[in-house]
Amino acid sequence: MSTSPPGAAIARALICQSKILLLDEPFGALDALTRVQMQEEISNLWGVEKITTVLVTHDIEEAIFLADRVVVMSHRPAKISDVLPICLPRPRDRSSADFIQLRKNVIGMFHESIGTYMI
Repeated sequence: MSTSPPGAAIARALICQSKILLLDEPFGALDALTRVQMQEEISNLWGVEKITTVLVTHDIEEAIFLADRVVVMSHRPAKISDVLPICLPRPRDRSSADFIQLRKNVIGMFHESIGTYMI
């Protein structure tokens, strides 16, 4: 596990043998390479520990990489606008055609939920 602040917080939760891991934008302050490394660590950790994890993120690729389900929220007032099961095998390949298609689907759902469209 990394010694960065998000890694330390996750380690503390695991030491306490929490039944659920709540992650609210845990990697937002990290550079891109460290963020990807931490996402892979969380994925590996889930594979070993099978701990229920709730991840709040604005990073669509991160959500698809880590989640079994992606919940898309609407604009204010925030409501669940869609739930997309992620049925990709693990470990996930961010460059696979299925991953890229899911990312496009989630982006489309997000833009529909806030009433805007990709340019």
